[in-house]
Amino acid sequence: MKTITTTEVQEKLAAGEQLHLIDVREVEEVEAGKIPGIIHIPLGLLEFRMHELDKNTPYIMVCRSGARSGQATQFLEQQGYDVTNMNGGMMMWGGEVE
Repeated sequence: MKTITTTEVQEKLAAGEQLHLIDVREVEEVEAGKIPGIIHIPLGLLEFRMHELDKNTPYIMVCRSGARSGQATQFLEQQGYDVTNMNGGMMMWGGEVE
């Protein structure tokens, strides 16, 4: 499984890179704060909504600590998607939050 740190994601965003971030936390967690522009697909709905994703687009998976996003990363990898897990999740996120 590919991984990326929160710092690396923040640096890429600051450099103007267009990243495709997917937050797999629950609704109430996302309402408490999320990375601007992130796509929200709760982990429990991922298998039903993965058709919304493009297998040719690289995605970075995000959750609270990195565990659920790790599960999502493994699941999507098995389905043929290009995915990377953000280690540390929102607990380690020091960037902008909306």
